[in-house]
Amino acid sequence: MLLNDEYFMRIALNEAKEALLKNEIPIGAVIVANNSIIAKTHNLTENLNDVTAHAEMQAITAAANAIGGKYLKNCTMYLTVEPCQMCAGALYWSQISKIVVGVQDNKRGFTTMGGQLHPKTEIVYGVLEDECKELMLTFFQNKR
Repeated sequence: MLLNDEYFMRIALNEAKEALLKNEIPIGAVIVANNSIIAKTHNLTENLNDVTAHAEMQAITAAANAIGGKYLKNCTMYLTVEPCQMCAGALYWSQISKIVVGVQDNKRGFTTMGGQLHPKTEIVYGVLEDECKELMLTFFQNKR
């Protein structure tokens, strides 16, 4: 089994599908250190009645607890949708090394709002983009 960006993004997509089953916006996040998953979660804003319970925020907390420290250096986050400005700010402070994004968010993503990541954070876009996009489109079409 090849542990690459696509492999871990599929796990993030499974988390996004879990969110969909809970009537949450289907965004999933996975954090990996040394090819091992240290956090995996999805949006929980509706279920927790908490606007900050985004997948990224849940994953940052879980990963920090897993490694016993607040900085996520040498970690990679796999995220089905580009982070919002709030989550990008938290990722900035976590000093995460790499973020792999399935699909960009041209309405609320951090890049459209002038947000930024830590200068040393590498970001990669487009891994399993079609699947990530389709999940979001399905969710919002069903809401209308």
